[in-house]
Amino acid sequence: MSKMRFNSVDHPHRRYNPLTGQWIIVSPHRTERPWRGIIDEKPLPVTLPNYDKHCFLCPNNPRASGDINPDYQDVYLFENDYPALLPEHVDIISADNPLFKIEPVSGICRVLCFSPDHSKTLPELPLAQIRRVIDTWNAQIEALGQRYIWVQVFENKGEMMGCSQPHPHGQIWASDFLPDELARKDERLRQYYRQQGSSLLMDYVEAERKSGSRTVVETDDWLAVVPYWAAWPFETMLLPKSHIRRMSELTQAQRDDLAVAIKKLTSRYDNLFQCAFPYSMGWHFAPFFKPQRDTHSAPQKHDIDHWQLHALFYPPLLRSSSVRKFMVG
Repeated sequence: MSKMRFNSVDHPHRRYNPLTGQWIIVSPHRTERPWRGIIDEKPLPVTLPNYDKHCFLCPNNPRASGDINPDYQDVYLFENDYPALLPEHVDIISADNPLFKIEPVSGICRVLCFSPDHSKTLPELPLAQIRRVIDTWNAQIEALGQRYIWVQVFENKGEMMGCSQPHPHGQIWASDFLPDELARKDERLRQYYRQQGSSLLMDYVEAERKSGSRTVVETDDWLAVVPYWAAWPFETMLLPKSHIRRMSELTQAQRDDLAVAIKKLTSRYDNLFQCAFPYSMGWHFAPFFKPQRDTHSAPQKHDIDHWQLHALFYPPLLRSSSVRKFMVG
């Protein structure tokens, strides 16, 4: 029996994610299956006011904690009133049973309002304001990185992604531990760098630029692509086209261009289904390292050349503004 000639458009296959070491199954032929659900439901037009007196995040309004927001006119950063991590260190007695491991964690959680305007998400902000968001991200990463090994900058946009406040905002969490996904990615990037002598994601940028088939947005300094190993229907990765390990290494021109890339990419999302497109977005970069307790010993040097700054966008939508993709099975 002769084998069929493989066609990536018609035949199921697996694709390898070099950042996690995991395989993603791809079944492109299933897009042809009968669909009796909603195909194209037009979203109801939603007009939000520039200011909402009931919003916990608008200027001059009280938050749920009772604290009053200042009359801010720019980005606004404050400590999360209901943080997932607390800065206090606590002692935990380890369980005798190895099946019930536990360890203490500490950190800081902050909220970043992108602007005082209740109605404007990132793609609707002027470039200068997006640039202010970028500068605040960087300042927080560098400041918190002096105390914590990891600083996660992210945005959960839309009710579908569990966002509890409609005022456009993101979050910044600093932790004294490296999350599993980052630890795996650090090891994979380091392994590739040792074997190939080059950055995995820089090599990936060059390969995607040559291909062009998965490119969504390209600017002078940035590239946004649907990753070859994408698991979500409209997943994208945003990367600088030069070797940048952390956001602090970006030049002023690269930061300006990042504002352009973010505006273009998020506008593409909104225009896809004519809605405020929901997603979970996060920045990944070289982790920081805890200072040594012994101040008399020579400081440790940590090689981070294997790292490349990048942002990941995970949107939940599938066929329309109301039909979402469920990871079932």
